[in-house]
Amino acid sequence: MTDTKDRRPRSLINLVGDIPRLVRELVQGEIALLKAELIGKAKVFAFSAIFLVLALVILLYAIGVLLTAAVLGLATVLPGWLAAIIVAVVLLIVAAILGFIGYKRLKKGLPPVPERTIDSVKDDINAVKGMGKKPTPADRHGERQPDVRGTF
Repeated sequence: MTDTKDRRPRSLINLVGDIPRLVRELVQGEIALLKAELIGKAKVFAFSAIFLVLALVILLYAIGVLLTAAVLGLATVLPGWLAAIIVAVVLLIVAAILGFIGYKRLKKGLPPVPERTIDSVKDDINAVKGMGKKPTPADRHGERQPDVRGTF
């Protein structure tokens, strides 16, 4: 570790020489943020798709039960069809609940645009142009907590 007392003022040539490394690190950081954000959005979509598929499967079973109820209702005048209709209604209610949950989860992930990455790149461009103040993590990310790797 270097001591700050031993540091000499760096020349302009040395500072300009650091620019490629700093730009590379900045681009790598932005790419890492983009990956993390897109993976999070993909997880939301996958989870939503599971609920929607479950709702469709249950809906197919409900159609089968309704068809069975129609056949039983027409074949006899016994209350067997009533039981089949009750089961079908329960299945339709379950399908509606699963479909609603899937829809709400899907809506949370919309739009599938990496908003944090876009904001971060805009802040970086403004900082390079000298416009505005350098954003701090609290300014840039609000009250959000960092992910497992410690990034926002």
